[in-house]
Amino acid sequence: MPRYHTLGKIPHKRHTTFRKEDGSLFQEELFGTAGFAGMSSLLYHHYPPTMVREFGEPQNVRPKVALEDNMKALSFKGFSIESEKDYLRSRRTLFVNNDLHIGLAAPKEFSKDYFYKNADADEMLFVHQGSGLLRTPYGSIEFNYGDYLIIPRGTVYQIDFDGVDNRLLYVESFSPILTPKRYRNHFGQMLEHSPFCERDMKLPQNLETHNEKGEFKVFIKKKGIMYSYIYENHPFDVVGWDGFNYPYAISIFDFEPLTGRIHLPPPIHQQFEANNFVICSFVPRLYDYHPEAIPAPYHHSNIDSDELLYYVDGDFMSRNNIQKGQITLHPGGIPHGPHPGAIERSIGEKETKEFAVMIDPFNPVAITEEAMKIEVKNYYQSWSSNKGK
Repeated sequence: MPRYHTLGKIPHKRHTTFRKEDGSLFQEELFGTAGFAGMSSLLYHHYPPTMVREFGEPQNVRPKVALEDNMKALSFKGFSIESEKDYLRSRRTLFVNNDLHIGLAAPKEFSKDYFYKNADADEMLFVHQGSGLLRTPYGSIEFNYGDYLIIPRGTVYQIDFDGVDNRLLYVESFSPILTPKRYRNHFGQMLEHSPFCERDMKLPQNLETHNEKGEFKVFIKKKGIMYSYIYENHPFDVVGWDGFNYPYAISIFDFEPLTGRIHLPPPIHQQFEANNFVICSFVPRLYDYHPEAIPAPYHHSNIDSDELLYYVDGDFMSRNNIQKGQITLHPGGIPHGPHPGAIERSIGEKETKEFAVMIDPFNPVAITEEAMKIEVKNYYQSWSSNKGK
């Protein structure tokens, strides 16, 4: 997200001496992406961020694929994912390709025994149930139901959940998660036609500086392997930082829908983009206002992308018998559209009150064993006139 932010104490110039009261130096770290050509921040630590005391046994956490190739519409009951006490153990990856992983989590807590860092992927956590505090070296971000948390790759974090009933949709993106280019000018500022703006973004606040040494466990994931590091200094020993590369949050409730006289295509709902996929927010909106408009979406063929729709709340007008937390997957190459009766029901209606998150991967996703455990059987037949006969 190209927006400058700073917290805490920093020196007047980059890469110059910055001393503590006892005369010793604070330790500067460039936290950057794409070599030295991407977004970056400069952090100032009490201690070098390189002080490793122990290295634990690596663990393979790669998701197991059940279905590599798929050309069938599928659906999954997301709320059937059982709660787990610990955050990392609760994460269930459901869909994978070389660009992203998509999964669900139902953690009761984030253990204070460790910190976590994804060294491979930017993370998007959508908060379907729960609230709390995302804690990072950059400061903390309060989150609530409906928030997207965007955590750049390499960010060490913990989460303080307010309660035990938490449900998250997550995306691990192997490229940066950005706001769509068409919403920004060449300076990076959100344009007037954008459905959200900088005021909607929750940036890190209340920098939490720990000047302490000891043993601090950090789980680091890289290429599907979980590594256990013991560092000599607290990961949140930053006294100040500035730059463009840091976590932030934005709520689905702050997405302002675009409408027209006739039905507009899904790109009007776009919230984020990355390499070979987009994320969209479906929110309550007025329906199309042409006197003969059909508010329900027309049948369409996803020739070049899969479509995953995660149902959050409300009555999703184009689908029958959909529950909160349900996921539908419509693979690229075959047409899909409203369920029987949805088109007729929509005519004459004035508004929709649905919330959903759509993820469109431009390369097919493989389906994991965890996903197949929660599959809705025979969803692909739900358009058939012979269903139930």
